[in-house]
Amino acid sequence: MTDDDIQRWLEARLGPQRARERLAVEREHEAQAFGQGLNFFHIENVAYSPRVIRAALALAGLYRRGRGNAEKVALRENLVVSASLPAAFDDFTILHLSDLHVDLNPGAMARARALIEELRYDLCVLTGDYRGATKGPFEAALAGLATLREAIAAPILAVLGNHDTIRMAPGLEAMGMSVLLNERQEIERGGARILVAGVDDPHFFRADDIGRALAGAPRAEFSILLSHTPEIYARAAEAGVDLLLAGHTHGGQICLPGGAPVTLDSALPRAFGAGAWRHGGMQGYTSVGAGSSVVPVRFNCPPEITLHRLRKAD
Repeated sequence: MTDDDIQRWLEARLGPQRARERLAVEREHEAQAFGQGLNFFHIENVAYSPRVIRAALALAGLYRRGRGNAEKVALRENLVVSASLPAAFDDFTILHLSDLHVDLNPGAMARARALIEELRYDLCVLTGDYRGATKGPFEAALAGLATLREAIAAPILAVLGNHDTIRMAPGLEAMGMSVLLNERQEIERGGARILVAGVDDPHFFRADDIGRALAGAPRAEFSILLSHTPEIYARAAEAGVDLLLAGHTHGGQICLPGGAPVTLDSALPRAFGAGAWRHGGMQGYTSVGAGSSVVPVRFNCPPEITLHRLRKAD
């Protein structure tokens, strides 16, 4: 699609005013290392950081090991038990993919595809960061994602992350994904339904709007919120969300022995940085991601794809 085609797509989807505002936010925030988003400093937006990190790991004799670790994508399973879940959705299964950074992690994507091809699930959700960089061209990311998409069964719901430009949304939808831009969809099964909402990136562009995504939704219905980052956990719980699925943290990506992250690059409790957690009556899960950011290495934090199995509480 040309830039004009993308502009028209966004204006038709969001309305002319919202489209212009969203693109303006990107132009203002893109590639700024300081003072934007939920964090003050963003290492992924510093042009020389990959070279510095790569050189330091090479000097320590760890770079090759870290690259090998980053390609060992594992399948994790998470059980979500809720009294609010309609009985018709008992055993409903969700494949959760996050932080693919596909153009930076071809080996990890090949492993993820092999795992996905063997799985059965009812819904696939993607919680953002499809591109390796935070600015510039995105065609390579879309091409790599299209290859992975061949292994994914529909339906697919997706949200954008802080590495993603909203200009990628038309390309994602052309692959058969539904990109939720502060929107929701209803999933029906056996005469019952659940709601799946998704917000635009809350971390860097701060474009999320939970109120818009859930406007008019009955609070009694079981609801899932897709967000790139779990940092909006308090607002999501206050809005009555039952399950928050997110990513962004990479679980730290480079962790100390035992899995303690050196940094999470996120404004949230460390207990929410990876895996299952709970805040009040809301359950949450933070994927450590299938890809790696800035540099394609991992230490003491294996990459993952996740199967969430919903169960009706007895």
